[in-house]
Amino acid sequence: MRTIFITGASSGIGLATATRFAEEGWTVYAGTRELTPALEKAALPHLHFLEVDVTDLMSLKQAVSVIEQEVGHLNALFCNAGQGLLRALGQATSYEITQLFDINVFGVMRTIECCLPLLKAAPNGSHLLATSSISGLVGQPMNEIYCASKFALEGLFESLATYYKPFFSIDVTLIEPAAVETNFTASVLDRLEQTGGLHEDDFKPIIESYLRTYRVRHAERQSPETIAELIFKLVHADEKPLRVRTAPEDEAFVAHKTANDPSGLVGTLKTRQLTLNLD
Repeated sequence: MRTIFITGASSGIGLATATRFAEEGWTVYAGTRELTPALEKAALPHLHFLEVDVTDLMSLKQAVSVIEQEVGHLNALFCNAGQGLLRALGQATSYEITQLFDINVFGVMRTIECCLPLLKAAPNGSHLLATSSISGLVGQPMNEIYCASKFALEGLFESLATYYKPFFSIDVTLIEPAAVETNFTASVLDRLEQTGGLHEDDFKPIIESYLRTYRVRHAERQSPETIAELIFKLVHADEKPLRVRTAPEDEAFVAHKTANDPSGLVGTLKTRQLTLNLD
């Protein structure tokens, strides 16, 4: 029985991925902060929704205990829960910054910590994935706090990749999209309005310029289903990259960072050799 656990699965990439895997007969545990009637109606025969808050360790442990009791292993874990923040350092409150890191970084760490025994228990190896961003590779104006959280996620996974595969048979992959047709961007802009909108300060012309160019650069966005299909193929691929961008324009945007090692595997092998003496 092939099993996957997905956090942040109430909508967007998470829900599309949960649906894609369930349609192919995988047993899917879809974590969401609230179990709504709409989600329960969307459940397929192999799709099971669990109430999960990645900022709450006990919530994660309870969800993972259900998976452990029912199937005993995970073939894949997709850490998809995340949040955005469009505020400059100096504008954002300490609460906003802490909340962002609690979800985007510590939430992923908690999820992996709870699920690692089940990933190790998979009979033929397993796959750990997370939704990162091109913002985890390239710093961008007015996004420094969000970028910092995704840079942290990139560093976490890059480090795990050096030894999870050779010692635990766990492949590690970061999904790095740019603009996806989900409510993520809308939520970021809603949060901007809810916290006072554009402040009348030195940052205002910068954020206005950023928003104008963002709308032009991302006039066409990928569908969640497109990302879900990519993830499905990655999990079934023989060679699994450390990093994967999801669209040609995303690749072009980060090319100055990734041109010599687009998949991240060259760097992973080199680090293994230098730090663990592994080929």
